[in-house]
Amino acid sequence: MLRSKQRVGYDNDALLNARSKTAPHVSNLQSTEVKSEMSTGKFRWFAQLLLVLLFAASLLSGQPPAGKERHLLYVASPGIRNYEEYGGVGILVFDIDDGYRFVKRIPTWDVPSGQKSENVKGIAASAKTGRVYVTTINRMMALDAVTGKKLWDKTYEGGCDRLAISPDGRILYVPQLEGPLWQVVNAATGAVITKIETKSGSHNTVYSPDGTRVYMAGLKSPVLSVAETRSHKIASTVGPFANFIRPFTVNGSNTLCFVNVNGLLGFEVGDVRTGKKLYRVEVQGYQQGPVKRHGCPSHGIALTHDEKELWVVDGANDFVHIFDSTVMPPKQTTSVKLRDFPGWISFSMDGRYAYSSTGEIIDVSTKKIVAALQDETGRQVQSEKLLDLVIANGRVVRAGNQFGVGMKQK
Repeated sequence: MLRSKQRVGYDNDALLNARSKTAPHVSNLQSTEVKSEMSTGKFRWFAQLLLVLLFAASLLSGQPPAGKERHLLYVASPGIRNYEEYGGVGILVFDIDDGYRFVKRIPTWDVPSGQKSENVKGIAASAKTGRVYVTTINRMMALDAVTGKKLWDKTYEGGCDRLAISPDGRILYVPQLEGPLWQVVNAATGAVITKIETKSGSHNTVYSPDGTRVYMAGLKSPVLSVAETRSHKIASTVGPFANFIRPFTVNGSNTLCFVNVNGLLGFEVGDVRTGKKLYRVEVQGYQQGPVKRHGCPSHGIALTHDEKELWVVDGANDFVHIFDSTVMPPKQTTSVKLRDFPGWISFSMDGRYAYSSTGEIIDVSTKKIVAALQDETGRQVQSEKLLDLVIANGRVVRAGNQFGVGMKQK
């Protein structure tokens, strides 16, 4: 900047000294050149100042400089039934890289005075479209994941439950609220494409990582249904298991499923290829007892992305138990005590952290609790419906999901 100013000053002095010896038209031409260079210098100075101010503003606002990735956790609330004391109403956003600091609240539905909010039943997101979807017992909403703008909000016959989204972000499988069927929905518009009837008490849904299958479990059936996504028709089933299926997960190669069932502190394992139940695994060293919610001892199960561990919640004793899943049946190894009743467990996209519905963040390698979610008022945040997103340059570049699904594809 100093060099530019010095250059302009030098040329101006030369013109003044030579003015009496120079023809008027030449003097006018040089004056024009000097003015042009002065204008250029001022423009460069202004542009550089503007860049500095924009960078400073981004730091003050908490926004990263352009191009830097931001890792965020999106938590839908109320995600413990309709209990607003665990985070109020909306999508709460936390900065993962800043110790899970609360960032903002994205509005979802207004709750009329004197009325109770609707239970949030599921959350899904797509990096392909930059959208996040939230279901309640009555409806489903699509929002822009970055701006929070509502794109559409629709009610569905029979209500909604825990949904799943296709890897390309184009299709949603949305179970009716403990009803007889799943609705296959156009993710862009919310329009129903077709329906798949199972008569199972439709409840939990998992889209396979390769996008070829959707696993559907009803809480009134011991059988896991598997749909083929080209036809949107049931292609096979797994089971029956010992009791009605609750949360479940699958491995990345679509060969094994791991299911919680009513009445079991633990899980059962099924062979997706043959449709047979393989193993029943009970948690050792802990007793079943009364639970706050869901009516079953274990309501939450997840595979680490590398499929080396299986994490299973214990609602009777407020623990999560970890199993070695490199052997079959999986072998119990250790446990982590939680601050409250756990009703769900999942993992961050990078596999470093486990997300308990109690709002506690667990380091997967050390098995230590490293953070606990709090909202803008300082109250504890708990939810069974959460996922992480990576945002850069104003768009979603990667999206996680609410399930602990294995990612090894053979």
